[in-house]
Amino acid sequence: MKLTTSEPQVRRAGDLDATGEPGALDRYLIESTDSGGALAVVEHTLAPGVLAAPVHQHSREDEYSIVLEGRLGVFEDGVEVYASAGDVVFKRRGRWHTFWNAGEKPLRVLELISPGGIEALFRMLAEPGGEYDPASLPALAAEYGGRVDFDATMPILERHGLRFAERSSD
Repeated sequence: MKLTTSEPQVRRAGDLDATGEPGALDRYLIESTDSGGALAVVEHTLAPGVLAAPVHQHSREDEYSIVLEGRLGVFEDGVEVYASAGDVVFKRRGRWHTFWNAGEKPLRVLELISPGGIEALFRMLAEPGGEYDPASLPALAAEYGGRVDFDATMPILERHGLRFAERSSD
């Protein structure tokens, strides 16, 4: 649905698109095509102990994570911080970062991405066969102005006992 300024529009919860698996689910509330490229809003839900993505960097987007439920762990440029429901974490473009569910209950985060567009990459990674493969992900991320660092990811996985969400290989 293309959003307009001429009349109020409602996107019903049942009409929202979602991708992923139960342990890592993304719901697309506003996509860049809805906002003329200005913004994307994605709700991430992560099971306990799940890392959202390898350590990565965006050259085009800033991300703002609003914690709705649970405890969010964030790594950014060598610093780790934690946030709880109601907190907002700023992840600015050009900085190496990742995030995970640092609690014992499901984590829900509302991610505001400005400008939008990278949500298309989230969709691709959630498709059957989409995975965090060190051989293919760097080139795919580069198409979206991003970079990935698997070497920096491994210590975070080990230090916190994290895992990537299981993905369908259908």
